[in-house]
Amino acid sequence: MDELREILEGIHPEVDYDTETGLIDKRIFDSFDVITLVGELVDTFDVEITAEQMIPENFNSMEAIRNLIERLSDE
Repeated sequence: MDELREILEGIHPEVDYDTETGLIDKRIFDSFDVITLVGELVDTFDVEITAEQMIPENFNSMEAIRNLIERLSDE
């Protein structure tokens, strides 16, 4: 998912998304970053992200975000 990496790097290019597992917990992403990210994910991957899915566990790492997108794409 090169598109996901591009989206994330567009928000915070200085983060090592291959190893970072605390994007939310460590407050690397603030609320504006999350809103931006969700909008980009919806537009790019044609998924719907509900309020119930907007929990730290779904956004703490690139892998968690990828898993969320895959789950939503399968629905």
